[in-house]
Amino acid sequence: MTLGYLGIDIGSISTKGVIIDEDRTIIARSYLWTEGNPTEASRNVVRELESQVADAGVRIVGAGTTGSARRLVGAMLGASVIKNEITAHAVGTTYLHPDVRTILEIGGQDSKIICVSGGIAVDYAMNTLCAAGTGSFLSSQAHRLGVEVEEFGDIALTSKRPANIAARCTVFAESDLVHKIQVGYAREDIIAGLCNAVASNYLNNVGKGKKIDAPVVFQGGVSKNAGVVHAFEEQLGMPVTVDPDGHLMGAFGAALLAADAGPITDAESGPFASGAFDFEALLDFDFKTREVECGKCANHCEIICVYRDKDIIDSWGNRCDKGAVKTTA
Repeated sequence: MTLGYLGIDIGSISTKGVIIDEDRTIIARSYLWTEGNPTEASRNVVRELESQVADAGVRIVGAGTTGSARRLVGAMLGASVIKNEITAHAVGTTYLHPDVRTILEIGGQDSKIICVSGGIAVDYAMNTLCAAGTGSFLSSQAHRLGVEVEEFGDIALTSKRPANIAARCTVFAESDLVHKIQVGYAREDIIAGLCNAVASNYLNNVGKGKKIDAPVVFQGGVSKNAGVVHAFEEQLGMPVTVDPDGHLMGAFGAALLAADAGPITDAESGPFASGAFDFEALLDFDFKTREVECGKCANHCEIICVYRDKDIIDSWGNRCDKGAVKTTA
C-alpha cells in the first residue's frame, strides 16, 4: 500500500490537482477549467486523480489546497494545509529546482513574480488591477485572430518581423491589434508581437523594481506558449526554464506541504473521517457559502460561512473574536 497526498490549486480560470507518493513523486495529474464553480471543479479534479491511481493501491492520507478558492475547497476536502499561492509555488518550484533564483508565473487572470534566495522566497509581487498579458488576454486575442491559443507559440516563432503592439492594458492592446490587422501586418508578426507584449508588460509591471537573477523558472499556463518563453529569454538576456509540470506547481507545492504535515488522523467528519480520503463521502454532501455581515463592532466584517448541507464547517473574514462563528459539525 502506497501512501499518497493530494494537492489542489483552485484558480479563477483553471483548477489543477496532483497526487504525490511518499517519495514526493507526482503519480497523478489533472488540469480542468473552473467554469465559475470551484467546488464542482475540485470534485471533478479529485475524481480524475482517483481514477488514475485506482488500481495502484494508493491510500490518500492528506490534502492541501492553494489558489483563490483555497479556503472554500480546503474546508470541503477537510485539508490539513491551506496556503497562499506564493508559498505553494515557491515550495513546489524549489523542490524540483533547488537553485532557482526567480520564478515567473502567468496564469489565466493573474501573474506573479517570486524572488528566491537559499531556497526561500524573499520577495514577491502580483498583478493587481489589469489582466493584460495573462492567459485570458491571449485567449481573447487568439479568438479575434481566428487561431487556437495552443497554436500561438509555434506561429510566433515563424515571425521575422514581430509587430510592435502596446500591451499596457487590454483596451490599448486590442485597439493596436485591430490597427495592425487593418494595415496588413502578417498574422505571424502580429502574434509574435503579442507574445513580446506579454513579456514586456509583465516585466514592466509585475517585475518592476525586482532583481531578476538566473536561474529563472517560468510557470503557469502561459509558460506552455513557446512564443512568450522566447520573448522572455530575449528581453531578459538569459535562459528561461519551463518545467513539464510547471502549470501544476501550485498544486504540487500544496501536496508537498500536506506530506510535511503528515497523515490526517483526527478528522471526526468529512472525507478523511475513515483515516483515508473517501471520495464517496465528498459526493454525499452539498457545499455552499453564505456571506453575513457582523454588526457586533464598528468593523462590520463580511464573514464567509461554509455549509456542508445545513452544518457550518468553517468561516473566515472576521477581524476580531466578536465575529467568530461556531461550527456545527
